[in-house]
Amino acid sequence: MRELVVLGTASQVPTRTRNHNGYLLRWDAEGLLLDPGEGTQRQMLLAGVPSSAVHRICLTHVHGDHCYGLPGVLSRMVLDGVEHPVHLHYPAEGEDVVRALVALATPGLDLHLHPHGADGAVAEGLEVRALRHRVAAFGYRVVEPDGRTLLPERLARAGVEGPAVGELQRAGRVGRVRLEDVSVPRRGQRFAIVMDTAECEGAEDLAQDADLLLAESTYADDDVELARAYLHLTAGQAGALAAAGGARRLVLTHFSSRYADLAPLEVQAHARAGDADVVAASDLDRYLLPRRRATA
Repeated sequence: MRELVVLGTASQVPTRTRNHNGYLLRWDAEGLLLDPGEGTQRQMLLAGVPSSAVHRICLTHVHGDHCYGLPGVLSRMVLDGVEHPVHLHYPAEGEDVVRALVALATPGLDLHLHPHGADGAVAEGLEVRALRHRVAAFGYRVVEPDGRTLLPERLARAGVEGPAVGELQRAGRVGRVRLEDVSVPRRGQRFAIVMDTAECEGAEDLAQDADLLLAESTYADDDVELARAYLHLTAGQAGALAAAGGARRLVLTHFSSRYADLAPLEVQAHARAGDADVVAASDLDRYLLPRRRATA
């Protein structure tokens, strides 16, 4: 399953209906916990997400609404007896904060720290790009390699069936039958998270060809001057980011507490989002990644 579970959608301070940030990306057998703000442990419980589902934790930056839930989550994992390794990715500039937060957690977890300070791959299929915020910030991008989709009718005509199908996928050829003879190109899926940032090249790179783009929408377009002052995105800017990158689905989050009604922000983002499907997330929402698309 590839699914985004929204644990919290508030920026800076929680509200009666929005918890601090927190997102769980289910990516096949791996779970990535993104920006666990205060209260994330409880939100995981409400969402039915066990602590054992977390294999990687990714911090975009070390402002409290994006990381103060870390000690609680780690302690819960110890309490639950999680035995698999857990990898924590974060900006190197936030090393002191991260180590202080980790030190507050109950010891006993097989935790591996992975600071990064530049654009590039930080794990297999996981990339980062620098964003433009008041402290060092990086967005994350999960990328599946491009592959091929098998066509049952072509397999049948070629007489390839049973175990031979798996061999064909592994070796690229079975007898005279080549993989390309019985399949079509398939673009790998892409997920991106763009949190606290002003408009910048890094955000554009992250959004490129994203099947699901999770983007901050801290301010309405009417408050663009506030967004500029605090280096955040407006709803319309998030929509434009999705359109420029050709993103298929845009999930808005990280809302200022000044907005009780998110409908206007969704409308503003949709107006500039091109063909992207746009939704303003609520706490505990779930979004499946769109089906893969063929490249030819």
